[in-house]
Amino acid sequence: MRLRKQEIGDKNICGIRIEQRRTALNMKQKDLLMQLQLKGIDLNSSALSKIEGQLRSVSDRELLAISEILGVSMLWLVGAE
Repeated sequence: MRLRKQEIGDKNICGIRIEQRRTALNMKQKDLLMQLQLKGIDLNSSALSKIEGQLRSVSDRELLAISEILGVSMLWLVGAE
């Protein structure tokens, strides 16, 4: 796993949990991106890295698809559970 070069941003509150859950599932970013495409969410690796680094906002559609793929609730992703 590569180390993050930039500091964590403040554009979202779910990025850290997305990265934690994805790595806990031994899922690579490219695997998550492929599954997102199957759900009609077209992100590139840069966009996902920015989400995980909290440098990019996340739409509700993206958050829902990510939560379904990672097997967690949207509330968990935003720290409400």
